[in-house]
Amino acid sequence: MRIAYFCGMPVPHDLIQSLQHVAGFNESTFKQVHASGEQVTAIRFHPVKQPWTTERWTGEHIPWCLLGFYLSERPSFTLDPSFHAGAYYVQDASSMFLWQALQQLVPETAGKKVLDLCAAPGGKSTLLASYFPDGLLVSNEVIKSRAAILVENMTKWGNDNVVVTNNDPAHFQSLGNYFDVIVVDAPCSGSGLFRKDPAAVHEWSLDHVQLCSQRQQRILSDILPVLKEEGILIYATCSYSKEEDEMIADWLTGEMGMESLPVQIDDTWGIVNSFSEKQGAAGYRFYPDRLKGEGFFLAAFKKKTTDAVGSYGKTVTIARPGKQETAQLLSFMPLANEYKVFKQADQFRVIQQKWMEDIAVLAGSLYIRKAGVEIGAIKGKDIVPSHELAMSLLPKESFSQVSIDKEQALQYLRRQDISLQAPKGWNLMMYDNLPLGWIKALPNRINNYYPQEWRILKK
Repeated sequence: MRIAYFCGMPVPHDLIQSLQHVAGFNESTFKQVHASGEQVTAIRFHPVKQPWTTERWTGEHIPWCLLGFYLSERPSFTLDPSFHAGAYYVQDASSMFLWQALQQLVPETAGKKVLDLCAAPGGKSTLLASYFPDGLLVSNEVIKSRAAILVENMTKWGNDNVVVTNNDPAHFQSLGNYFDVIVVDAPCSGSGLFRKDPAAVHEWSLDHVQLCSQRQQRILSDILPVLKEEGILIYATCSYSKEEDEMIADWLTGEMGMESLPVQIDDTWGIVNSFSEKQGAAGYRFYPDRLKGEGFFLAAFKKKTTDAVGSYGKTVTIARPGKQETAQLLSFMPLANEYKVFKQADQFRVIQQKWMEDIAVLAGSLYIRKAGVEIGAIKGKDIVPSHELAMSLLPKESFSQVSIDKEQALQYLRRQDISLQAPKGWNLMMYDNLPLGWIKALPNRINNYYPQEWRILKK
């Protein structure tokens, strides 16, 4: 593969040639922006934990996402306790266009069942959790190690209406026509990431593009039977190649019974509206020389056909706590009537009653890594609270809280010994009114219960 170097930034010659007749491509400005070394940093605020606040940031709003914000400079997120508290998510601005598509295509959110199929590390899943606070989100990742990262990020985001699964797309088929919305941010050749990750250049080739296109079709073929009739599919890649973008849109509309759905865009945004060659399916291209964001493609579809699948596959019996356990749990943490507690091994979890049957259905077909919010484990007469509970949006006014400054917060997040005044027993560590996790104050010491595997290593 020939690679042209522009001020040290490599761009594959084959990619440049393959894009010559693609909508919106300008060779000169495309090369210039990759040669510039410019990096764009954007965050998306948590609508509950840090709603609508830009007081501590300098920058500007992202026009296509209500909660998105460009930063004028990139701080050290690792050393910001608010980041670990889930107050915001660091996400490329182009990817946040998903919010705009949802606003236009799925304005009613109540009761929707939503699948983020290729979800790690969690950018689009945290966005979906914010957009569908009154729906059920299944956030899936097929690779085990990446699923662990997904669990961490969804835990920090704190929603209780989320199920994290670790499955191949084919495993979902026994669910039948289950989901109202499916988002497939498909594995791709990664050309849209060259500015953020120059190493991606060395993995790119025309052969890899073809391989990714075939894999994308397999993933979509496996998952489309699980989408309801009239359900919405949102397909996205971080690739510029037609084979992974418009040609997939042609295949979906021409062979898979999908109807292209347009998304209205403002001319000032710099997004390019493209159309597939055979079916005229609408797609939206993001070029870094036209807007502040990385390379991205998104297209939306409606399912026109119903797959001949009757009832859902097998369900499993969800273990429930006994009367004594229930009484102990409720004395530790009062719950509103809409929430129900269930058991997973020796852990107690809580989710809204209306989703309990769905947990039984999902557990019958899928490997569930996380469902709802883990409250903790009963240890004799004591309950050891879970970090998930600390991070969650569940009410926690009944717990003792200790406010700490930034230096103390970083000590805590490094899981170091920490010296402070705290009432005996379990306490929530609070930084800037945001929970960071638990400590247990004993007569002669304080035990730090921040998760060992999540601790900050950076000095």
